[in-house]
Amino acid sequence: MKAIIGGTGIDGDRRFSEGMEWVVNRYGQAMYSVIDGVVFLPRHAPGHAIPPHRINYRANVQALADLGVDSVISIYAVGSITRRMSPGRFGLVRDFIDFAFGRENTFYDGVEAPAKHTPFVTPFDSALKAAFARTAIEAGHPLPVETVYITTNGPRLETPAEIEAFRNMGADIVGMTLATEAELLMEAGIRNAAVAYSINWAAGLDAEGVSFLEDESIRRLSDTLISLALRTFSAIPS
Repeated sequence: MKAIIGGTGIDGDRRFSEGMEWVVNRYGQAMYSVIDGVVFLPRHAPGHAIPPHRINYRANVQALADLGVDSVISIYAVGSITRRMSPGRFGLVRDFIDFAFGRENTFYDGVEAPAKHTPFVTPFDSALKAAFARTAIEAGHPLPVETVYITTNGPRLETPAEIEAFRNMGADIVGMTLATEAELLMEAGIRNAAVAYSINWAAGLDAEGVSFLEDESIRRLSDTLISLALRTFSAIPS
């Protein structure tokens, strides 16, 4: 089974809000729908009710594992730090830097399960990333594939000094959810391709402060990314 995890903007699609089912596992509650054999999981819950630092990432990923999900395309709204992916564009994430804190970001915490150190030399599945890239290019959407995502804790946005430091560290885009989710998906053995789309320049990089894309532009990006994710899944073996 395949799954799409969506957040800001993406979770406004009806597939992330209608027909939702609550499930309970050892880590808590999770919510998802299944449409035409694809799982749609809104990481913030419908209505964007849960802020990034309070998402129950373990319950969400465990719910996918319990459903037998083996491949995920996870979609993230981000702020742009470099021109590698400017606002209005989307691309694949190659790597990440994790600055989140105070979250349950492992199944192997020495309490629920014995401690384990999971390698992260390749944070995302190369074959699934390649399949998404091919689908996007065939549909007329060339995309960057080498972006680095830095995860902050949120829910506040970043300061200009932080963004300058993040750029010096090699980050191209900034968001609040990817690292925690990717860590757990890797531990669960679920293949993951992370797709980010930019909705603003990060702090200090926009003369107007922090200005976001209009809702209509975000909706168009959302529609495009969900369509490409579904087409990618249809092109790979079940």
